[in-house]
Amino acid sequence: MRKERLIVPALALLTAAWLVAQLVSSVLFERNLSRALADLQARGEWRVKRISSDSGWLSSQGALLLSPLLGRPWRLELNYDARHGVLASDIKGTLRPRLDGAFQQALGNVSLASMPRWEGRYHTYSGRFDMDAALAPFVIAQRGRELAVRGARLQLHGVYGDWRLNAQLEQLALSDHDARLALGPVTLESRYTYIDGAYHFNQHDLLSIERLTLVHPKLNLTFAPLVLHTDMALDERELRIDGELTLGDVLLSEDAPDTAALNGSVKMALSGLNADAVRRVFSQLRKETSWGDSNMPVADGVLKRLEPALLDVLSDSPRLAISAVALNSPLLGFSVDADGALFFDARRLGELSLSDLDQPAMQARFLDRLDGDITWHNAPTVAALWLGLPLSAHEFTFDLIRGSWRVNGRALPDW
Repeated sequence: MRKERLIVPALALLTAAWLVAQLVSSVLFERNLSRALADLQARGEWRVKRISSDSGWLSSQGALLLSPLLGRPWRLELNYDARHGVLASDIKGTLRPRLDGAFQQALGNVSLASMPRWEGRYHTYSGRFDMDAALAPFVIAQRGRELAVRGARLQLHGVYGDWRLNAQLEQLALSDHDARLALGPVTLESRYTYIDGAYHFNQHDLLSIERLTLVHPKLNLTFAPLVLHTDMALDERELRIDGELTLGDVLLSEDAPDTAALNGSVKMALSGLNADAVRRVFSQLRKETSWGDSNMPVADGVLKRLEPALLDVLSDSPRLAISAVALNSPLLGFSVDADGALFFDARRLGELSLSDLDQPAMQARFLDRLDGDITWHNAPTVAALWLGLPLSAHEFTFDLIRGSWRVNGRALPDW
């Protein structure tokens, strides 16, 4: 009898605990979603807007609109429906792409047979999020142009401060009358780690294109494969970007389909970008986002307003280190083994203007700030002939002095 009396209080206690757990799950989901959206905008590259939001104890629904801040060639509408559980929330939704600007003019409005669907899970107490999205093949054709996408898949997972992205694309083909560009399969592996507000961050990206083909009435090219590896880091002192481009065989499909015209790799590092100025640029871009609207996300004159901070990014005299250029041309029978460094003179930055960079006079001012040298080791004899140097010369030093190139102390020939 005594045990039976305990059943009702125990059930009431379990029900209350379940309701509290559901409430906690819903609150944490909404809090971390808002936090993730704020983090996405922290670097000032993206505009994220919540179109709708309906939060509840058992479920939450809403829609987000994601677009690049500058230019806005496209927008992505993401709808979600989250079912909250005690330990995790299961999420399902759709993706609706929209083209804008030049893309929209070229291809018209995107109309897919079925909207891409995505699924995800948010782990309530660890804060981990897992997302998997798949895009069915589609073709958009209009006015002699065609865009065909086949077999796209995206996976996103991580926690606050550490996100990983894996994307695969089987093939993308863009045709414009008698010209065609096709690439695929394509894979992208990315990891982004950061602290609050992106004050410090690291981003590692590996893009691999197994095959890229360009067919044009005047030129047919094939790259197989093409790999780009970049590392970007913002610390207390500077923003540094390291990159390496690896080319497989570049083939002239019609003229020499069996012999590579070029292959090899290029490795560079850009350093000395002032960290505080970079953070000011991010902050100003976030303000531009808040001032914009859904049709014009950035107000007119943004470059003029950003110009002081952008020029300050150059205030520590950035350096481009060309650590290795290793290129071979089996077709032409020569190779390039080179290294060097280029520097930017940051004195009197007030004489420069980014908003006037389309003017030849301002372009000349920027070029006048560039100095450095690049050395070509073990150069072939034919290169000396091209450059008007003694045929016995096998090492060429290209000096950049205030924007003008010289080689081994001589002016470059006027080709």
